[in-house]
This record gives sequence, C-alpha cells and structure tokens, in this order.
Amino acid sequence: MVQCEQVTTPMERLTPPLDRVVTPVDGVISRMRALDATLPERDGLAVFNRVYLAVTEAVDRRIDSGQLGDARAAITLDVRFAERYLDAVEAVADGRRPPACWRPLFQFRRHPGVRPLQFALAGINAHIGHDLALAVVDTCRTLGCEPADVEDEFDRVGDLLVSLEERIREELMPGPDLLQIADPLTHLLGAWSLERAREATWTAARALWVLRRLPDVAEEFTERLDAAVGLAGRMLLTPMPDR
Repeated sequence: MVQCEQVTTPMERLTPPLDRVVTPVDGVISRMRALDATLPERDGLAVFNRVYLAVTEAVDRRIDSGQLGDARAAITLDVRFAERYLDAVEAVADGRRPPACWRPLFQFRRHPGVRPLQFALAGINAHIGHDLALAVVDTCRTLGCEPADVEDEFDRVGDLLVSLEERIREELMPGPDLLQIADPLTHLLGAWSLERAREATWTAARALWVLRRLPDVAEEFTERLDAAVGLAGRMLLTPMPDR
C-alpha cells in the first residue's frame, strides 16, 4: 500500500500538469472511444486504439469491482499512462510534433505495405518503452511516494500489456499458411520482446526518479529514451512485401 506524503520535486518540465491526474479512468476511455469513432478501420492508429481501448475497459471493470489492492495508486498510474498516448494523438491533431516514440506510427499509419499487426506492436512499443516509464514518475510525484511503492501497480500494468499483446496476436496474426519462416514478418516479430521492454522500462523509471533533482540530466535521459524507442518503432513498421 502506498504511504503518501506531499513531495515537491523539480520534474515539472518532464510531466503534464498535476491537476489532470484526477481524471477518472472513465474519462480516458471516453476519449479513446471518441477517437475510435473518427478513424477509418484500417488506419494504423485505429488498429492500436481499438485493442488498447478494449483492455482499458477491462481494467476499469476490475477497478469498479474492487479487485485492485491499492485503487488510488492503480487509477493514478492507469490514467497517467493512458494520457501520455492521448496527448500524443492530440499533438498531431493540433499540428504539433508528438514524442519521437510515436512519430513512426503517425508517419506510416496509412502505408499499404505495413500490416495491422505491425501497427499494433509499434503502438505497444511506444507506450511501454517511453510512456510507462514517465507515467511511473508522474504517479510517484502525485502520490508523494517512491517507485518501489507502486511496483505492484507497475506489474499489473505489465500484465495488462501482456494481455494486450496476446489479444493483438490472436486477432491480427496472419494464418499459419502466411506466417512462414521465410516471411519477413516472422523475423520482425522475433526482434522485439515485450518482456525485455517491460524490464527496461522499470529500470528507466527508477533512473528518472533518481535523476529528478538533476532536471537537465533527466531531460536529456528522457530525450534519448524517446529517440531510442522511436527507432525501434520505425523498425517494427518496415513495409512488408506483397503476400
């Protein structure tokens, strides 16, 4: 259980305004549903948004039924996490540049040579590799606690992402006749691991928390993390030859 005390830190440049954390999970779900209603079905962003929405709705049902141990910490992390993605969407809609981790998905979202599974995995890569680390820092600042105090909630989010990846593979994986050893998509899928990304994210979150009193270094670290995750996303979106 999180033991909260108010802590003020110099991380303002890395996080959105704290008054937004009170947004309930229902609020981010509404934003995702509204986005889904505006996007063409084959749009790469729509592919990711649909599966993320379904999983977030499932998490909301668990929260409503009291299945989460520390509801306040769970809700704070879940909302902060989702808002990172939604803020990137709004940035593009407003003509602003989104974080580097999200740029490949927006750039290639309508490319005919990119398969739906690639769009979905590129979204997960951006969301876990960059957004989740910053969401942990956001949550700790908001609740006045240490990363170790929200590790259980981080693990629950990790489990959410595992279920998200499983759902994506189940719905979007080509049939066995298409996914052969020679298919480039087979090699692409083997080059990225959700579990490794999850472990790296926890390390990044802890590092950012330690660096919170060195804002210049923390900002540089965040920019390098963003760029590295964006590079991985660009590789995941490599156009595939016609099947």
